[in-house]
Amino acid sequence: MEKTNFLLADDHSLIRQAITFLIEDLELNSEITYAINLSQVIEKIESSPIDIAIIDAHFPDGNSLSIIPEIKKIKPNIKILILTGIDEKANALKFINAGANGFLSKMSDEEVIENAISKMISDGEYLSPTTQALLLDSLRNPSFSNPLQQLTERELEIAKLYVKGLGNLEIANKLDIKQNTVSTLKKRIFDKLNIDNIVELIEIIKSN
Repeated sequence: MEKTNFLLADDHSLIRQAITFLIEDLELNSEITYAINLSQVIEKIESSPIDIAIIDAHFPDGNSLSIIPEIKKIKPNIKILILTGIDEKANALKFINAGANGFLSKMSDEEVIENAISKMISDGEYLSPTTQALLLDSLRNPSFSNPLQQLTERELEIAKLYVKGLGNLEIANKLDIKQNTVSTLKKRIFDKLNIDNIVELIEIIKSN
């Protein structure tokens, strides 16, 4: 049996251990490398022969969404499974669009996780029924896959200024509009994108 080299990237040792047990249950010819933060992920990808990377979405040093394109640039044939506790419906397409080959909740049953790992080996991807439905919806409604399309030109302009680090007053002065107008538009942007803070806004703009 051909060897499969895994990278398990999660900052929680119990999660790393649990996934290791599941991989061992599959009785594969495999080797497992570990990472506990984003910088280690890049380091291991560069230095080790990784076939499949199983990566959490969030680490103390950032969001893995930001490094997926870099991983694919380093190793174009690597397969990436995002295994995370964040909401699948709200986040799966962001990661798939960034280059991930699968997205799965940590709350899934062991059998589901084992099946996902098997699919990553055999097919190079794993799409859960939830993610498949999201992809179908995105084909029917392009604004679903790129939520920025819901914004007006002015709202998108303001969103990009927030991402650059400008505050309400700075944006108001730059665009020659009232500060309360900026606040109103910010609320509309957040409502349309279903987000709560600037960090989430940055993630959406970077991934679209």
